[in-house]
Amino acid sequence: MDNIMRYKGYWAEIKYSDEDECFCGYIEGLKEDVISFEGETVKDLKRDFKNAIEDYLKICKELNKEPEKQCKGSLNIRLGVELHNKVKMKSIEKNISINELIKNAVSAYLKMN
Repeated sequence: MDNIMRYKGYWAEIKYSDEDECFCGYIEGLKEDVISFEGETVKDLKRDFKNAIEDYLKICKELNKEPEKQCKGSLNIRLGVELHNKVKMKSIEKNISINELIKNAVSAYLKMN
């Protein structure tokens, strides 16, 4: 089951609030801004999700502010010493950067799953 909604390059994990008896979500990964939405039905949820993003983009435009993106394209990971050494040796063996090796590995993993 896919619990993720997508719209205009933004995505959110959908949850159900038993207390409020509604579906809800928020755009994850934003540091400065908060975009949340909810709905009692899936139809209401989708409408509120799209409206929340449209409102956010409209406000950013009015304020002449660049809308935040959820992912910046860079990621810090902690591999541990042993794995880091193995990755470094493999990158030297393949004559590519550690970054390129990790990108290739993640891409291959995502294609498999």
